[in-house]
Amino acid sequence: TRSASHIRPVDDRIMHIASRTKIFVGGTWQDPATTDAIEDVNPATEQVIATVPAGNAADVDAAVGAARAAATDWAATDPRQRAAVLGAARDELKVRADEAADLIATELGAPIQLAQRLHVGLPLTVLDSFAALAAGFEFTEKIGNSVVRAEPVGVVGAITPWNYPLHQVVAKVAAALAAGCTVVLKPAEDTPLIAYLLAHVFQTAGLPDGVLNVVSGTGPVAGQALVDHPDIDMISFTGSTAVGQRIGGSAGGALKRVALELGGKSANVILPGADLGKAVKVGVGNAFLNGGQTCSAWTRMLVHASIYEEAVAMAGEAAVKYPTGDPFDAGTRIGPLVAERQRTRVRDYIDIGAAAGARLVTGGAQPPEGRDVGYYVRPTVFADVTADMRIAQEEIFGPVLSIMRYRDEDEALEIANGTKYGLAGGVWAADAETASAFAARMRTGQVDINGGAFNPIAPFGGFKSSGIGRELGRHGLTEFLQYQSQQF
Repeated sequence: TRSASHIRPVDDRIMHIASRTKIFVGGTWQDPATTDAIEDVNPATEQVIATVPAGNAADVDAAVGAARAAATDWAATDPRQRAAVLGAARDELKVRADEAADLIATELGAPIQLAQRLHVGLPLTVLDSFAALAAGFEFTEKIGNSVVRAEPVGVVGAITPWNYPLHQVVAKVAAALAAGCTVVLKPAEDTPLIAYLLAHVFQTAGLPDGVLNVVSGTGPVAGQALVDHPDIDMISFTGSTAVGQRIGGSAGGALKRVALELGGKSANVILPGADLGKAVKVGVGNAFLNGGQTCSAWTRMLVHASIYEEAVAMAGEAAVKYPTGDPFDAGTRIGPLVAERQRTRVRDYIDIGAAAGARLVTGGAQPPEGRDVGYYVRPTVFADVTADMRIAQEEIFGPVLSIMRYRDEDEALEIANGTKYGLAGGVWAADAETASAFAARMRTGQVDINGGAFNPIAPFGGFKSSGIGRELGRHGLTEFLQYQSQQF
């Protein structure tokens, strides 16, 4: 395995994003109102690769003004024309797919193959889906003696996270544009450059000036200014539950529409009779996907007592097949975590789990061997985790799996539903009907049945503290619509 010092240098194409010192407002790259900057750090080398503006309230105000000025014309644009722009953006992003994947591997630390397949491949699919939806969606409907018109909400403030920095932007922006809304985007501080690349993509695709605006900045400054701005009609936020609660309170007080995609502590329930080997293997892969930095990750594996120790052994064997390393090495399955603060957080939780009495199967809080540089964490599996432990209740956001024992289905359901979250989950059983019946009793937004594949046109979102609203597909489009009824 190569040491961090040999990690491939930042590609020339990445540094060619000259606009990284500016903000994107009204269709042009402009100097920000502030000289404050954010350092973009490569988590594998701990080296600064770029700086971007730390936009302030004045920058946000300029972007919102441009979005407001463009809102009437974009809302009146034929949906088929909006679809054509989204399709052109999809085509341009496909041309730049390798550049985008390199950038995500560098900014986020995602393994390059994952960056290509998921971090870029999924947004391409989502762009395609919203192009099709915009072209075919019925924006008027006859109900009795009424004609109901679906109208865009207006100007949307989109605040996106770092863990899926292109997909989360596309899921919001493409849906909002398809609905006829204009957007001001504040990308995550840790992964801003991919949002700059996407702005170039939409600019090349012919998106009218002011329809999409990008202001980089911190949450407390640029993000708060966006939430508080009187000309913002809707806030769409993905991030932690704590921040989502504050945003929801601010937006609700101003009677703004709000969509919140928040945290998770999802359960992977393995019922007796399931294909245990497959359930454990897929479950470990789900928990460790993207270095565990996935809100919908199955971080709790629930196993019947009769097959528990067998499952624990299988999980330990599966976990060692997830080597950490250079994101650009083909054999790497887990890259560095996004930042030093994230590495510290995850290692602290591993210590918390051990101190609470959980059995360490593999991994641990110590740095991976040979990884003195970079924000690396050992993929970790705990057994004998009980529902009262913090590692069973709190979102860790790293490659840490907790295996929990249950005696019967009622106890399994109680454990599965026994957190404040309700974003995702999995159920495995001898047949799909049994798994589906159990899943129907889970208080969660999405459940994979016997390893069912992610569906990018099905609604994504959570119950309870996992959020409000849905993204993706028709349900994601309608989040950005409001309705007028005309009675005849």
